[in-house]
Amino acid sequence: MRDDLNHPDEDHTVAFPINGILDLHTFNPREVKELLPDYLELSREKGIFEVRIIHGKGTGALRETVHSVLNKLSEVQSFRLAGEDEGGWGATIVMLRREKI
Repeated sequence: MRDDLNHPDEDHTVAFPINGILDLHTFNPREVKELLPDYLELSREKGIFEVRIIHGKGTGALRETVHSVLNKLSEVQSFRLAGEDEGGWGATIVMLRREKI
């Protein structure tokens, strides 16, 4: 049996729903910088302008990476840590611009 995790050069496309909630627990942290802009663009195309990104609490490194990427994206209007009923500091709420810049 072949272990696909040991073959990083191969293209492994994984389909996941664009529903306004992106749980990063299922992704390799190295993928976040590429994944996040793509997911947010697809969300906008589907008319989803508020996205919850679940990065977990942990050490805060993944949260910092997510926030760093969000700061660079023109389609991001604003973002904040989630409220306690939304996942607390283990998630970030992103508001996307409706218009293209």
